[in-house]
Amino acid sequence: MKNLLFLLALGFIACHRSSVPNNSDFAKKANEIAHKYIITDGHVDLPYRLKAKNFKLTKEYMGIPIETKEGDFDYVRAKKGGLSAPFMSIYIPSEYQINGGAKLLADSLINMIESITNAHPDKFKIAKSVSDVENNFAKGIISLPMGMENGAGIEDDLSNLAYFKNRGISYITLTHGKDNKICDSSYDTTATWNGLSPYGEKVVMEMNRLGIMVDISHVSDSAFYDVMALSKAPCIASHSGCRFFTPKFKRNMSDDMIKLLGKNGGVIQINFGSTFLDSKVPEYQNKKRDELRTLLSTKGLKEEDEAAKPIIEAFRKKNPKLYSDVEMVANHIDHVVKLAGIDHVGLGSDFDGVGDSLPTGLKDVSQYPNLIAVLLKRGYSEDDIAKICYKNVFRVWGKAKVGS
Repeated sequence: MKNLLFLLALGFIACHRSSVPNNSDFAKKANEIAHKYIITDGHVDLPYRLKAKNFKLTKEYMGIPIETKEGDFDYVRAKKGGLSAPFMSIYIPSEYQINGGAKLLADSLINMIESITNAHPDKFKIAKSVSDVENNFAKGIISLPMGMENGAGIEDDLSNLAYFKNRGISYITLTHGKDNKICDSSYDTTATWNGLSPYGEKVVMEMNRLGIMVDISHVSDSAFYDVMALSKAPCIASHSGCRFFTPKFKRNMSDDMIKLLGKNGGVIQINFGSTFLDSKVPEYQNKKRDELRTLLSTKGLKEEDEAAKPIIEAFRKKNPKLYSDVEMVANHIDHVVKLAGIDHVGLGSDFDGVGDSLPTGLKDVSQYPNLIAVLLKRGYSEDDIAKICYKNVFRVWGKAKVGS
């Protein structure tokens, strides 16, 4: 009898263990989910990466961005990762708001995206609305919605908002690295307006009227609170993180800001850059940079000296670069869910925008299933993951237009 009970117990344990998903089960399920649902990414810097390469849609460039070893995004890798709707960043560097040409640059980058979709209509199509993305997804076509990173592109003419809305701009990041005519930047220290400028207030109200999502990534804390008080539509942070994990990094959002963004009905889309994810990364990199400078100084060398090259190479081999990982991206998602709820978090990788700082497990657009697998392991339901991947942002996108 004891032997029988023992064998029955063994059978129960074996049966119980077999019912617990292993890593391959999570990976398989994650890959299914990535291709079953739309995945929208709030910020992919492909346009400016191609501009830096002097992109022209001639015969030798027809393969870009279909399949390439360069950068973080192309068609083949996007399809592998299940990416359905990457927001193309129409990025306006701060110098254009000083030296002029911001609108002209924005137009040229939009023209570039149009040229790609015209050349590859079976693979890419511009999307100006939620329904556009849904229709494209049903046909297996990758949507290319667009967001303007830095409102300097509208210059000092409010009518340019309607112009860019018609061209396909669905959100505008109010500023970038410097204070502009609209508001103050988290990276600047001048506090030109102590938040939104009077012109910036008009910009936000007109964006609400037209249905352009207001993006508060990059803005100063005071500008964020001004937007929350003014905007009648929910807002997004298209590519930000939680300051909880990076206390000195003002570019990320504080707990109070995340709660208020959620109360506003908005969504924070988590940036994948290692420095956005974990303060240990920049602390380590700064320490190693100082050590290298000290080493070179003791030898009477500067980094640009030819004799310094083998020393630098040996140092870097001995002290490899530190990266965050996919688990930390999930930690940021967990933190937002704890503060604001599952309805207020999404994905905003900053692929092609953060250089060589992407976390292990999320090195390019083919690897979204790795993050989904981690979320499954942590107990997120399929519906939770669908919200993170697209439903939350689609809700905000659909509610961006208020008033008349």
